[in-house]
Amino acid sequence: MKSLVYLDHNATTPPHPEVIEAMNAAQATGWANPSSLHRAGREARRLLDDARERVASLAGVSDRDVLFTSGGTEANNLGLERPFKDNRGLLVTSRLEHPSALAYAESLESRGVVVRWVKPERSGHLDPAAIAAALADRRPGEPALVAIHAVHHETGAIQPVREILARAEALGASVHVDAVQAAGRVDPVIWQGAHTIALAAHKLRGPKGIGAIVARPGVQVRPILRGGGQERGLRPGTVDPITAAGFGAAARRALGGPERYAALAPLRDRIERGVYEVGQLHRTLIEPTITGWRAPHVCHVLVAGWRGDELVAALDLEGICVSSGSACSAGTAEPSPAIVALVGPERARGALRISLGETSTAEDADAFLAALARAISRSGLFSYPNRRLRPRPHRRRRGLDRGGPRPRGGLRRAQGERGRCQRGCAGARTRRGRWRRRSRR
Repeated sequence: MKSLVYLDHNATTPPHPEVIEAMNAAQATGWANPSSLHRAGREARRLLDDARERVASLAGVSDRDVLFTSGGTEANNLGLERPFKDNRGLLVTSRLEHPSALAYAESLESRGVVVRWVKPERSGHLDPAAIAAALADRRPGEPALVAIHAVHHETGAIQPVREILARAEALGASVHVDAVQAAGRVDPVIWQGAHTIALAAHKLRGPKGIGAIVARPGVQVRPILRGGGQERGLRPGTVDPITAAGFGAAARRALGGPERYAALAPLRDRIERGVYEVGQLHRTLIEPTITGWRAPHVCHVLVAGWRGDELVAALDLEGICVSSGSACSAGTAEPSPAIVALVGPERARGALRISLGETSTAEDADAFLAALARAISRSGLFSYPNRRLRPRPHRRRRGLDRGGPRPRGGLRRAQGERGRCQRGCAGARTRRGRWRRRSRR
C-alpha cells in the first residue's frame, strides 16, 4: 500500500498530539453533564470554562463573548440569522461564500430578506466600494448585514475585512466574518473585530463537532434552535466538555499558527512552479485561479481538459490527497459556485486545490508533482490543447438515415472498397475499418 501524502488541510487537519492528550485527560471528568449542579457537573463545567477562555484569547475578546456551537456551519447560520428577526432587512454578500453561508443567505432571501449579491473581482477579492454601494440605498431603519469570509476556503484569497468593516459601520450595517479558514493561519488583525465571527476547531488541528460564534459586546445572538438554557439560552444543547477541551488546546496552539503557516509560502511557491512545468511538459494548460493577496498555504489552479474530481481520483490512486473544491460540496457533479463566479462554469470544472499544513514537507511536494505528471501523461492525447487529435466519429455516407437500419455488412461495406469514404472526406482507414480525420495543414 502506498504511503499517504495529505495535502488537503483546508478540508480538515489532523489532530495535534497536544489536542489528543488534552482530550484523553478530560475523559476522567468530562463525561458528566456541565449543566448539573453537583460536583461531577462542576468539574465538567470547569473544562468548558477553560476552553472558552482559550478560544476567547485566540479571538481577542472576553470569554463571555464566546458561544460554543457544533461547528463552523452552525456558527455561520447564527451569524446570518441574527439581525433578521422579522424577515426584513438587507443582506449583502457574494457567491464566493462557503456553502453554509451561501445556502442560509438563499434561505433568508426566500423568507423576504433582500439579498444583494456583490460580484467579485477577477482577482478573487471583494471590492469594499462595491459593498458600500450595495448598502447605500437601503431603506431607513431596516437592519443591514454584510456577510463575508476572511480567507477563502478554496482559493485562499484574503479579503480586505478591515476596510469592509469600516465602510459598513459608517453606513450603519453590521458585519459577520467567516474566519474558519483564517484563525490560526493568518494575522488575527485580518479577521478580528467584526460584530460576529465563526470559528471551527477541526481547522486548527482540533476535534470535529465543535466550533464557536464570537459576538462583539452588546451584539445579541438570536437562537435558531429551541431547547434548554445552555450557552446563556442562546444555543441550546449539551456541549461536550471533552471536545471542548480539545478545542481549547487547539486554540492555545493556534496563537502561534500564523508564523508557522507563513513559513509554508516557499513550499507552496515550489509546488506552483512544478505544476506549471508539468503542464508545459505535457502540453496541458494549467493556470492560477486567482492573483493577489492570499493565504501562504493554498495553491489553487485550473487544469484545462480535465474535470477536477477525475484528477483528484487519479491522484488518489497514487496516494495523494488533494481536492477539487470545498469538502462540504463534495459528491456533486457541478463545479463550485465560488469558482464559477470567478472564471465561469466551463473552466471551473478543472479546479484543483492543494492546501498545505503544519505536517507538509518538501518530500510531499515532490511526490505530488511526480503523481500529477504521471496522471496527466496517461491521458495526454485527451487534454487541452490536443483535443484535435482525438479520434472523431465517422461521418456516415450520404443518404444513410442516422436513425435507420445499418446496411448489411456494417458501415465498412457501405463505404465501399475504394479505401475512401464515399462522402469524400479526407481520411485513412484504420485496421478496424474506422475512419480518422487527417489534420489539414
